[in-house]
Amino acid sequence: VQLQASGGGLVQPGGSLRLSCTASENVFSSNDMGWYRRAPGKERELVAVITGEGNMIYHDSVKGRFTISRDDAKNTVILQMNSLKPEDTAVYYCNGVRFHGTRRVDYWGQGTQVTVSS
Repeated sequence: VQLQASGGGLVQPGGSLRLSCTASENVFSSNDMGWYRRAPGKERELVAVITGEGNMIYHDSVKGRFTISRDDAKNTVILQMNSLKPEDTAVYYCNGVRFHGTRRVDYWGQGTQVTVSS
């Protein structure tokens, strides 16, 4: 299974970007899909997750600004990012989770750069 992310780029503070991630197979519809990011010199952190039931979890720093959604018919997870700040600058990675029995397996996209700068 491969995850293909797109939509990153350079944007001014206060601007918006929309990240999209599509899986090559329909294997995540019952499980979590999400977005993580890694800023220079920092650890990877969770940005937003949407469960198979449609529940959403956000990092405190993006609440009210970012919205995660999914379209299982298209094997896609979307991250709409509004009111972007320079501190949102990072490489963003999409993630999908599968379980083989009780063993969790994480799948990762290739990463897409988001740069917020004037």
